[in-house]
Amino acid sequence: MLLGIKSVIRQYGSLYDCFLSGFNSHQENVFSGLCFLLNELRANLNCPKNSLLLLPERGSACKRLHLFLRWMVRSDNVDPGGWNRVNPSKLCIPLDTHMYRICLVLGLTGRKNCDMKTSLEITNAFRTIEPHDPVRYDFALTRLGIRKDARPDVFFGEKGHVDTTKCRHFLSFLQQQSHKGEKTCYK
Repeated sequence: MLLGIKSVIRQYGSLYDCFLSGFNSHQENVFSGLCFLLNELRANLNCPKNSLLLLPERGSACKRLHLFLRWMVRSDNVDPGGWNRVNPSKLCIPLDTHMYRICLVLGLTGRKNCDMKTSLEITNAFRTIEPHDPVRYDFALTRLGIRKDARPDVFFGEKGHVDTTKCRHFLSFLQQQSHKGEKTCYK
């Protein structure tokens, strides 16, 4: 992977410039730039499989890569930013098993697989709440899924029974906070 990074920096000057060479700001998400960057990184590698450089066009949720993009594009108390020519509205949820469980409980997906299609479905659901920044709540919600002492099914209802009304109220609360533009611990 380091050889790939070295090659990309030699050719484009930075990972950012390589990403921008393939990025189409008129598309709904960052796919074109991400695929271009990954193909350039993989171009000089001799191994056909690489668990760090999975390709989104092959169906992988690419959690690490979308997390990297979240860090580089968003700028707040959690994400340092720096890639200013990419709009946060184009980002996709960095989907892992923790976020997947939360989104199942919230009813944001009914899909059985934690793959790219599911990531896009969840991202689109968050776009209805926060169109300009669909990954805004990723950090907070993922923590809820990671914590051993926090069970999402209990948080949103009785043990073993999810209260869909509580889920709808929670999502409505997130939407209201977004529309008010209020600073929350998630912003």
